[in-house]
Amino acid sequence: MKILHIVNHTKPLNGNVNVAVDLACTQAQMGHSVKLISQGGYFDEVLSNSSVEHIKVDFTRRPLTLLKALRDLWITLKDYQPEIVHAHMMTVALLSFLFRPFFNFRLITTVHNEFEKSAILMGVGDLVVAVSQAVANKMVDRGIPYSKLRVVINGVIGTPRLSSTLPSPKPLSHPAVIYVGGLHPRKAVDDLIEAFAITAHRITKAHLYIIGAGPCRDAYEKQAAETGVTDRIIFCGGEMDPRTYLLSGDLFILASHAEPGGLVIAEARSCGCAVIATQVDGIPEMLEGGKAGLLVPSKRPDLLAESMIQVLSDEQILTDLKQRSLRNIDFFIIERAAKDYLAIYEEALSVD
Repeated sequence: MKILHIVNHTKPLNGNVNVAVDLACTQAQMGHSVKLISQGGYFDEVLSNSSVEHIKVDFTRRPLTLLKALRDLWITLKDYQPEIVHAHMMTVALLSFLFRPFFNFRLITTVHNEFEKSAILMGVGDLVVAVSQAVANKMVDRGIPYSKLRVVINGVIGTPRLSSTLPSPKPLSHPAVIYVGGLHPRKAVDDLIEAFAITAHRITKAHLYIIGAGPCRDAYEKQAAETGVTDRIIFCGGEMDPRTYLLSGDLFILASHAEPGGLVIAEARSCGCAVIATQVDGIPEMLEGGKAGLLVPSKRPDLLAESMIQVLSDEQILTDLKQRSLRNIDFFIIERAAKDYLAIYEEALSVD
């Protein structure tokens, strides 16, 4: 099969990009012809090692730049003649849709971030993939026909973006509470800091490690400085391979207010961390409805703190939660997700 993945860019520490790169590389390794178009250019070596050609096109939203992007995309479609065009972001989905009548390809779109208003535009795909059933249900509510929707929960184990050899774990102070993700309001790191401050006064050796970058870092650091336990809240910055922290962690926390898929939960689970996360969007699906971790209401730092204290104050509870985290973890291998998408491609191609 000839497959063309399209994303606006390949900047690191971006979930949409990670999924697109993982799928492109894994599908190429399975023997398919795969190319990827983006503005460039971080994962060039990763793509090349999997025999995926990376075509650089600037999709910046400026009139002249977009006109050039249309020209470059037309040339690529004409020369490559893909059977499947898989768009992972709104701009490239719309540009691909413009050319749908002129070429014999099927357009597949993936809704990674349902909370964005523009997500409805991903409905231009012949088939629209949601990263959780919760996202699919919300897209139906927003007007996309259920008959066009398919669900693929993303995989992360075996990602070609990271070495197959596990990295050396970071030396951390224990019990180590870990957060990995962006530092912006949707991820509710402020709720996590508030909950940890309550927890830290009861669990006096607990440390919180915040791994990530984003526009709210200064505000979160200021909040941490006012907790009275600022010496036990460590901002570690962005990390290309979060396994260095997760492999040392005891408890992973995700306090998000909105979380379509929560791929980082699978990363934490695969490293053996116990998990507590908010009961929003696709998170329950990532935790098997609570069988593989604890679910708490969002926007309730007090209840999050109660769960943290319960887990960290009893070694047996923590051990049991770590063991539960690993149940059915093989579901999250990247090959399974790649095969699920290939089945959707085949379905799209079978329709006249």
